[in-house]
Amino acid sequence: MYAIIGGTGLNKLAHLEIVRREVMRTPYGEPSGALTFGQLGGRDVVFLARHGYGHTIPPHRINYRANMWALRDAKVDGVLAVTSVGGIRKEFGTGVLVAPDQIIDYTYSRGHTYFDGTGAPVTHVDFTWPYTQALRERLLAAASAAGELVHDGGVYGATQGPRLETAAEIARMQRDGCDLVGMTGMPEAALARELHLPYACLSMVVNHAAGLGDSKQMISVEHLDEMAQKAMERVHRILECFAAQPAPPANTDPQPQSVAAHTG
Repeated sequence: MYAIIGGTGLNKLAHLEIVRREVMRTPYGEPSGALTFGQLGGRDVVFLARHGYGHTIPPHRINYRANMWALRDAKVDGVLAVTSVGGIRKEFGTGVLVAPDQIIDYTYSRGHTYFDGTGAPVTHVDFTWPYTQALRERLLAAASAAGELVHDGGVYGATQGPRLETAAEIARMQRDGCDLVGMTGMPEAALARELHLPYACLSMVVNHAAGLGDSKQMISVEHLDEMAQKAMERVHRILECFAAQPAPPANTDPQPQSVAAHTG
């Protein structure tokens, strides 16, 4: 059973046959909303709206630790996160779908780790490749089955929000090597790694990033919402094909995740 986290434009899953909703409690507080259990493409899935089902939680206020902990407690096989992003790379124009393979984190003051208890040993988690390759391949196969093009690879730059970026900030991110810009990619991916949850991302480009293309002078927030809705039909087709694929064998870790603890 896989979990799907919906971002801006994806507050609910089309064609999801809902079985039940469950309010989860975690040591880190409440998740963004109840987990929705159901069937999609004939298979069991869990859905969570990252910004809340009324889209009321801004990126910097999302309880990422509670969200990922709740999904871990639901015993999911992995997490597919859907995000709305701005395109920085020239080829990533409005309407393009991308499965990123790298992240640069520009966020701050978010609960970004589970390893921060008083007296706990210092713990380091390998994050060389932040997305689980086996799950990315499952996503790309689902896109192919749905007849949709999803670009394989790209660098997701995670910014703090909720404001959009300045043209100068995007220029810096471009120099840093970012291809996409969004506000929710971190610490979500890192927390999944700490919990040994396979994790991948499907990003839909809803605008050119600030200072680029038709966003050279300004970005229309109304246009962002419009483009997100236009992409939803394509995203839903991919998600149905993603869920319909056979589940992975039990007790397998498609991407070993090393954790090293150090004291002193």
